[in-house]
Amino acid sequence: MAERHFKVWRGDAGGGQFEEYEVEVEDGMVVLDALHRIQAHQANDLAIRWNCKAGKCGSCSMEINGKPKLACMNRLSDYPEDFTIVVQPIKAFPLIKDLVTDVAWNYEQNKRIEPFTPRPRGADGEHRMMQDDIERVQEFRKCIECFLCQDVCHVLRDQDRKDAFAGPRFMIRAASLDMHPLDTADRIPALKEELGVGMCNITKCCTEVCPEHIKITDNGIIPLKERVVSRYYDPLMILLRKLKGLFGGT
Repeated sequence: MAERHFKVWRGDAGGGQFEEYEVEVEDGMVVLDALHRIQAHQANDLAIRWNCKAGKCGSCSMEINGKPKLACMNRLSDYPEDFTIVVQPIKAFPLIKDLVTDVAWNYEQNKRIEPFTPRPRGADGEHRMMQDDIERVQEFRKCIECFLCQDVCHVLRDQDRKDAFAGPRFMIRAASLDMHPLDTADRIPALKEELGVGMCNITKCCTEVCPEHIKITDNGIIPLKERVVSRYYDPLMILLRKLKGLFGGT
């Protein structure tokens, strides 16, 4: 067996430091395998969150050599053999212990988004939709809630504006509902005020780290921003709404 050098963050909210480990590795191993080997033979109390080891549960989110990744999808062979692999928790959320963070804030954001509100069924009792419309929102439903996009978001991580911005994960959650061909709810006011879509500065860093390759910015956030601008800032649309109001339109 070959050996790889690891530096792993150990500590809690009160502080900590990187600990170094030499790990025997085999061909085909991923970072999560190596962490499990450290846990089994060198540091039994190493805290790691994981579940499926197939890149579908989103549990093993962490930063590997400074980049937000899923440990189960990051192969050791991606790095030169003499390269030190540095592993630490994601930084946008409070640390619990070692590589485990408290992401409960994210689930509170989900509650703020108005749920799916379908229009009434047709006379034949069926809902009818165009396939193109369905495919448009299907992409957003691939999200595994790993929260890597939340971690890399400048507004949440660097500016710590969790008070005003729900983050890219919940922008695409809102987009999956707002762009659904059957949905009738009006989420534009909430996107502007409570969810803070206007705070996104379109750096596309969230798209770059998404393990499901969702085009978060181009297909989700930008169309939502356009809807908000059209509602509140487009002078022609504002005038049209005023005219409709004067003449009893809707």
